[in-house]
Amino acid sequence: MSDATPDSPPPGEHDADIERLFAADGPLAAGVASFRPRASQTGMAQAIANAIAKNEVLVAEAGTGTGKTFAYLVPALLWGGKVIVSTGTKNLQDQLFLRDIPTVRHALNVPVTIALLKGRSNYLCHFHLARTLENGRLTSREDVGHLRSISRFAKTTQTGDKAELSSVPENALIWNLVTSTRDTCLGAECGHYQDCFVMKARREAQQADVVVVNHHLFFADVALKDTGVAELLPTANTVIFDEAHQLPDTATLFFGESVSTSQVFELCRDVLAEGLTHARDGAKWPDVIATVEKAARDLRLTIPDDFAKLAVNQLAPSSELFPALEKLQTELTAMTAVLENQAERAETLAQCRDRAVLLGDALQAWKKKAQTEDVETDNGGKEVNETDASEAVLWVEAFSSSLQLHATPLSIAPIFSKQREGTPRAWIFTSATLAVKNDFHHFASQMGLTDEPAQTWPSPFDYGRQALLYAPENMPPPNSAGYTDAVLDAALPLIEAAGGRAFVLCTTLRAVNRAGERLRTEFAQREWPYTLLVQGDAGRTELLDRFRAAGNAVLVGSQSFWEGVDVRGDALSVVIIDRLPFAPPDDPVLAARIATMEKHGGNGFMDYQLPEAIISLKQGAGRLIRDETDRGVLMICDPRLITARYGRRIWQSLPPFARTRKLDEVLAFLANEPPSNA
Repeated sequence: MSDATPDSPPPGEHDADIERLFAADGPLAAGVASFRPRASQTGMAQAIANAIAKNEVLVAEAGTGTGKTFAYLVPALLWGGKVIVSTGTKNLQDQLFLRDIPTVRHALNVPVTIALLKGRSNYLCHFHLARTLENGRLTSREDVGHLRSISRFAKTTQTGDKAELSSVPENALIWNLVTSTRDTCLGAECGHYQDCFVMKARREAQQADVVVVNHHLFFADVALKDTGVAELLPTANTVIFDEAHQLPDTATLFFGESVSTSQVFELCRDVLAEGLTHARDGAKWPDVIATVEKAARDLRLTIPDDFAKLAVNQLAPSSELFPALEKLQTELTAMTAVLENQAERAETLAQCRDRAVLLGDALQAWKKKAQTEDVETDNGGKEVNETDASEAVLWVEAFSSSLQLHATPLSIAPIFSKQREGTPRAWIFTSATLAVKNDFHHFASQMGLTDEPAQTWPSPFDYGRQALLYAPENMPPPNSAGYTDAVLDAALPLIEAAGGRAFVLCTTLRAVNRAGERLRTEFAQREWPYTLLVQGDAGRTELLDRFRAAGNAVLVGSQSFWEGVDVRGDALSVVIIDRLPFAPPDDPVLAARIATMEKHGGNGFMDYQLPEAIISLKQGAGRLIRDETDRGVLMICDPRLITARYGRRIWQSLPPFARTRKLDEVLAFLANEPPSNA
């Protein structure tokens, strides 16, 4: 990576235009009530316009408050040609499509067309809705009510996007019965094909100037060619990834391969329904699926733990996993043969047969890779075969009622580099957290970027005045018994001084549960009037809405609240982080990546685990100060921030908050008195 400085960017052909557009008397100021010029935003927009003009790559880190969305939208809408904007979440995708892009388009008066494209599971399927209405396979009164609402929605909606139907939660189980998957879509054979909401969304995306997708959709397409992006990418002139720090994990998910017992159970459910509907006399359908379901349950039971992640070479020699997998394949083959005999009787039966074949192939492929991965070492142990180690790690993930078999690439760099070959186009990667102490090497190496320019534009916030970083004294080691209680002992004075208005961000669900339990007791005993919100009590969006509305709430959450959360103003004054967010060392993919890195002379901790933790911590810290008027305290309880040799690298990567270890200075700051070291 080549790091340019924001003070002296190379001159670009659109620099003067950008200066005019972002000026105090420019069209953005005139058309957007909240707009005000920011040097960082203007500089970032100039660099992006320059990259677009030259069909180049740019890695752009924008400090909180820079206004990165406008910084990339303005040059994209004016000079980007056909643009794909990929975001980290569907919520941000909706915000861009419904609010941000229309706002910029109106302010600049540019006649660009925009389209929103989501994964097929977000769109109502006419075929599956009709089938569900006919067979009535519903298990609760709530599902019946939801189905009635969805049926009415289907007659009025133009898009079929389930996000438009707010009365039915997006995670309601009924959606599984009225949407399609790649496996269950009938494609052009479907009687509703001309009215299909998925096809309509794809047609609109083909014709639009700007298409808004999300990372999951983008990489699912690259891997599966099933989202419509495959048809868009060849014609795109500009691809912009917002929240780009999420790309390595998302790409790893989709460039890997997974097969699960849940897919087996879903197939058996559909085989039974379609068999009884279209070929009742063709087979004893309950018996056909019963043996397959039993084999899938037996496979799950080969891992005794309720929740576990194990690399293949960690399985005990006595493990029954491979014999059980063999049995499942045998029973699945028998069911496939029955389906083959009845497939001509209905298109849906033929589809079930095709799904059974693909599922059998996936199980066989995973088993073949897993059995050839292990090689004997001289001392009788096992190691990962060197040929395969650079490509993928084979592992098993157990849940309470299902088992997933994974083949995960150890690096997506060569795969993603290949995706960027071919037609010249601009690739823009932007986020508030891409660098570690102004070093972009970690992100760049993960994405296969080598000599491409990378640049940081600082936040306009006065962090030294607005925020205080507090590392409490006398904290025990984070692996000690009762550590979460020690965190809360240190945090309670801040919660009281701030009048609630706090996030307690934990690195584990166990810590979330303990913190929620303890705070509930403390609030009751002390008769504090603060609203306590704990992850799991309600959905993420609902908890955040209640937090903002309460004005004195304390929210306890884990990883899902570390990023993508925007609470401005007085509702949030304290962010408490219990531990440095290092990934669990027993994660099979992490362990394999570290082993491969160290085999080639690297340092797994310094080169991988530490940068990952710093980027995650920067996301958590970014919840605190969201605009120029915010004030607050970031409390990091983990003593390793001070005692470990790498601690200095961590806090130097954070925004330049004033710092203290003294509780009285924190309390004075919260009482609106300036800290002594500010």
